[in-house]
Amino acid sequence: MASRKTILAAILAVSMSGFAAASLAADSVRIVTDPTFPPMEFSQNGKRTGFDIELTEALVKEMGKQASWTDIDFKGLIPAVLSGRADVAVSAIYITDARKQVVDFTDSYYAGGLVVLTRRDGPIKALKDLDGKRVSVQVGTKSVGYLQEHYPKVQRVEVEKNEEMFNLVGVGRADAAVTGKPAAKLYAQSHPDLIVLDEQITTEEYGIAVDKRQPELVAALNDALKRLKEKGTYQQIVDKWFEGGTQ
Repeated sequence: MASRKTILAAILAVSMSGFAAASLAADSVRIVTDPTFPPMEFSQNGKRTGFDIELTEALVKEMGKQASWTDIDFKGLIPAVLSGRADVAVSAIYITDARKQVVDFTDSYYAGGLVVLTRRDGPIKALKDLDGKRVSVQVGTKSVGYLQEHYPKVQRVEVEKNEEMFNLVGVGRADAAVTGKPAAKLYAQSHPDLIVLDEQITTEEYGIAVDKRQPELVAALNDALKRLKEKGTYQQIVDKWFEGGTQ
């Protein structure tokens, strides 16, 4: 006779399988996001917009479904998925080993991390050129500690505000700024005299967090992402939000 533990495990497996199948068969995908991080996700004229939003809408459409959005604080995104109140969380979420313990992730859909914003006609053309240069960073961010440890010859100019960090580069009081890739790309779009170096300081991958009970949904999202890339739709969205396209 099967043990009680074996029976419970079988019941749980069937329950989880049924949950995943039912969710994938639904006409909509329930998505949570924190729309406070431009250009990834933010509110504009009362509407949700941004790279993550547009890409996710395209993915869901490619799957033949509709996106059902809910806005919540970032700290509540993964708990919402774990509780079953949402199928996925999309909000510039880095794929980390700790997070993979509790949720599944799709393939990476964009490479974030720390980058260098500098003047197009300035002396910094590669990461090796940072040594001895004045580099603005925002106090309390990852950039400060990373430069201290890996670029000790950099002359850090520490400021309180993100905008001030960028402005110092624009007026020539700093040779470069080191910050997250999305923010740097967004700023460079509206300041053609500035560029973001192709060579990144760090690379951290963004992914869509999915309930572990829905492996079919992970596969469907990955297939949709692959098709969008093949069609060129993915690159169009990237160009629009990060490479100076018209929004």
